[in-house]
Amino acid sequence: MSRPRSLTRAALKAFPLPKVEDGDKNSHGVLLIVAGNRLVPGSAMLATRAALRSGTGKVRVATVASVAPSMALHMPEVLVLPIAESSDGNIKRAAVRQVGGEADKADAIVAGPGIEESKVGTAMSEALLRTGKPIVLDAGLLNCLAPIADHCRKAQTPPVLLPHSREMAALLGCEPEEVDADPLAAGHRAAERFGAYVLVKGVPSFVVAPDGRSWKFTGGSPGLGVAGSGDTLSGIVGALIARGMDPLGGLLWAVLLHGEAGARLSKTVGPVGFYASEIPDQLPALLAR
Repeated sequence: MSRPRSLTRAALKAFPLPKVEDGDKNSHGVLLIVAGNRLVPGSAMLATRAALRSGTGKVRVATVASVAPSMALHMPEVLVLPIAESSDGNIKRAAVRQVGGEADKADAIVAGPGIEESKVGTAMSEALLRTGKPIVLDAGLLNCLAPIADHCRKAQTPPVLLPHSREMAALLGCEPEEVDADPLAAGHRAAERFGAYVLVKGVPSFVVAPDGRSWKFTGGSPGLGVAGSGDTLSGIVGALIARGMDPLGGLLWAVLLHGEAGARLSKTVGPVGFYASEIPDQLPALLAR
């Protein structure tokens, strides 16, 4: 296992950000976000705000029917797609076909924030992986992924996985303590098993590619350890990929930008106590640096 490279702006010169060019909204990328349930409707909104602040031209949000009306009112910039909802407020099996039909209209997909682990989640992940679109998987869909590791490996584009230690443990079939003891090794195992670009969240965080390359990020702020922070990160990754970056470059830049946003907020608000909803507003200036 090679030593990870430091994840800094200087290290990312090999992964240039998308150029800012004139054009209509379609030319700036179309992102499909599949997120949210009745108990955590804000997950979809946080990922969406981060995606828009990262320069995506269009965001289409697929969320459960009970959440969709308020999402549409609070985010008039996006197209909201109500999908089938189970009695407990999570996605229903009929939603798999609904979402699969929307994937063709997107340049990239983010799926999982606010979605609970279930057999439907496994079916949703499998269907989205079959679309051939670049895909970012997070939260509840990560806990559903182990049974379909072969579909991940066979995906046309390697997926991006964003697990914290408990989700990583579910992916690898081990205890979270084992992940915490050696997060980089866990990242390598997951990248190989799923053929994916993997972020192992923590302090520090690690990004690992299927070919064995890895990066270590030590920036950020303690305040980023707050509910909803990971949802904003998923939106940033998806936006950069939808705008034309390859998944690895999009992931690396998203980790850096998310960390820089936290560092800025720690100076203006405090080291802890800022909201995840404040993270997206930092992004346009950071992208322009």
